[in-house]
Amino acid sequence: MTTQTQTHIDALNAVLGQTFRLYVQTHGYHWNVEGPMFRQLHNLFEAQYQNLWAALDEIAERIRTQGAYAPASVADLMALAAPEAAPAQSAKDMVAKLVEEHEAIAETLRGAISAAGEAGDEASADLLTGRLAWHEKELWMMKASLR
Repeated sequence: MTTQTQTHIDALNAVLGQTFRLYVQTHGYHWNVEGPMFRQLHNLFEAQYQNLWAALDEIAERIRTQGAYAPASVADLMALAAPEAAPAQSAKDMVAKLVEEHEAIAETLRGAISAAGEAGDEASADLLTGRLAWHEKELWMMKASLR
């Protein structure tokens, strides 16, 4: 395996780990949100965690197409992600923490897109670009709700 291919697989693994952690965090917020914006945020968080859950499969399958094994345990996935954020209690804090997490994964995605390009894997670059566009749109909507 070339260095470029390994760098690409490592980048895909990082995206997978961060996506998994964000999925768990968002699902927890969906369960626990309260306040005047309950219904709106409950529905927003549900749409987000469903999208993240579907993305996990797509990202893991791209790792497999590159000849590597995808992480197969919670511990392995969490080891690939940054440390968990402290829990949020208020709806506003939940949205603010999700903004931080979506910004972090967007940055990881930008690096992964570059690594995919260098490895000549246009299909992964396309998948990752789509993921980046989704995170950027979610960021726009969440930031607008904090104003």
